[in-house]
Amino acid sequence: MHLNSYGSERVEFYKGIRPLGMGNTSIATVNDETALALNPASLGRLRDYFGTIIDPEIDLGSSALNLYRGKSFSNPYSLSQVLPSVATSPGEYYHARGQVFPSFVAKNFGIGVLAKYDLNAVADSATSVNTFYRDDMALLLGYNFRFWDGRIKFGFVGKMISRIELNETTLDPTGSLDNASLATADKMKQGLGVGADAGLILTAPWKNLPTLAVVVRDIGNTSYDKTYFSRLSTPSNPSPTLQDMDVGASFQVIHKPNFRSTWALEYKGVLTAKDEEDKQKLYHAGIEFNFGDVFFFRVGYNQRYITSGFELSSERFQFQVATYGEEIGTVTDPKEDRRNVVKFSFRF
Repeated sequence: MHLNSYGSERVEFYKGIRPLGMGNTSIATVNDETALALNPASLGRLRDYFGTIIDPEIDLGSSALNLYRGKSFSNPYSLSQVLPSVATSPGEYYHARGQVFPSFVAKNFGIGVLAKYDLNAVADSATSVNTFYRDDMALLLGYNFRFWDGRIKFGFVGKMISRIELNETTLDPTGSLDNASLATADKMKQGLGVGADAGLILTAPWKNLPTLAVVVRDIGNTSYDKTYFSRLSTPSNPSPTLQDMDVGASFQVIHKPNFRSTWALEYKGVLTAKDEEDKQKLYHAGIEFNFGDVFFFRVGYNQRYITSGFELSSERFQFQVATYGEEIGTVTDPKEDRRNVVKFSFRF
C-alpha cells in the first residue's frame, strides 16, 4: 500500500478567480457580483447595475494533466471517469473545480444562481481512493444598507442550496460509481439547505480608504435536511455547514490617475479556528495593481504559498487567469498543490 500524509483541504462554499490571484483575500476588496457569495455588504460598493450571462470558471490541480495522460477521461468532475485514473497513480492528488454564476446586481441589491462542482481525490492503492465530491446548485438573494454616506455598509444574503456530496476515505474505484449506486450504499448524500450570511464593512474617510470587513457565514448553521427540489434519492443528508466568521482589512493607493493598487489581509474561519490544527491555512494576503480598469495584475500569499493573477477587462468582457498554491498536507508535513484557474465572463 502507498502511504501518504495528506490533510483535510479547506473546501469553501465559493472561491473566485480574482481572490485566488490575491491570496484568496476577498471580503474587504470584492466589488462585483461575487459579493453575493463573498461579502453581501460589498453590494453597497456597486455604482451601476449589470448582469452576468456567461462566466465559466475552471480550476485544475497540477496532477490533473498527468493523470489524464495515464488514463484519459472526458469529464473532470465525473467520479466514474476520474477515480479509475486516480487509482493508477497512488499518491497523486487530483483537484478539479468548475462553476458558473449567472447573476444580476445593482447598487445594494443582487440575485444570482451558482452551479458548482468540486472533486478532490488521492489513492492509497488501486482499490482505495480518499475522495471528496460536491455538487452545489444555489440561489442567492442579497441586500445591503448604507449608512453615513457609505462609510458603514451592512449587508445580508439568503441562500438556498441543493447539495449532493460524497466524503469517503476508502472508496473503491473498481465498484459502481454512478450517483444512484453510491446513494443506495449511503455514500452519496443529498439535501437542500436554507441559510444566511451577513457582512459589515467600515471605511474610514481618510487617504487610502482604510477598510475593515467582517462576514458571518451560515448564521445558526446551515442544515441540508429539506426534501423539496430533490435531485437524488438518498438515505441521509450532507453534514451541516457550521456558522463561521472571516475578518479582513484593505486599503487603496492611487499612484497616478490611471494606476492604483489595492492591498488586503484576511483571516478565515475565526469561529472554527480551534478545530484547525494547521493555523497557516487561515492566513491570506494579496495585492492588486489596476491599470486604467483594463489590465489587472495580482499577487498574494495563500496559506503558505504564492499566488498570482492577470485580468483583461472591457465594458462587456473579462478574461482572467490565476495560479495559486493550496495546502493539502499536515502541520508537520506541509504539501502544496499548485493549481491553475481560467475564467471568461460576458456582461450586459
